[in-house]
Amino acid sequence: MAIAKSVGFEPYALTVIYGQRHKVEVEAAKRVAAAMGAAEHRFITVDLGQIGGSALTADIDVPKDRDEASMTAEIPVTYVPARNTVMLALALGYAEVIGAEDIHVGVNAVDYSGYPDCRPEYIRAFETLAALATKAGVEGRPTRIHVPLIQLTKTEIIKRGLDLGVDYSITHSCYDPEPNGKPCGHCDSCLMRMKAFESLGMRDPALGAYE
Repeated sequence: MAIAKSVGFEPYALTVIYGQRHKVEVEAAKRVAAAMGAAEHRFITVDLGQIGGSALTADIDVPKDRDEASMTAEIPVTYVPARNTVMLALALGYAEVIGAEDIHVGVNAVDYSGYPDCRPEYIRAFETLAALATKAGVEGRPTRIHVPLIQLTKTEIIKRGLDLGVDYSITHSCYDPEPNGKPCGHCDSCLMRMKAFESLGMRDPALGAYE
């Protein structure tokens, strides 16, 4: 959202409540959208927990304390089947209704590219689908899918956000937070995030918010 604003877009935020086992990230999304000055923030509920198959939506343990080799060995159990496809489809409908021709999504394929729906070829394919599947696309106003983070390392992403004034203390990335919302510090997402901040000589500001 910060990158979109920096190049002149007015952000309309969409949060999908997809059946995740915790709502900490939803509360974080509210804080971020408010801090970024979103013109509107909508919430849509689609319960992917009814499908299951992921440690984020079903009663499956979230992997902890894994090394990088283990993280990249195979598609992780934290992958949520079809999640990005569902979310982008909802964003596509929302965009068409409000007359927006650009969707910005924060997928990343660099540091560990185990998620098939975070790859550049997937985004290109969805953009083709969007042009074929919407009234706007058929009428010659195809929706563009922007993925400014897709080829950046986690360190580069954090550095870019800091340069744009992002307050990382209000953000959330943990797959398995404690009851009070504190990041667990042991899941793949926490470990990669902490490592990226450390590479910049910093401690993850989100950890300090709970001290």
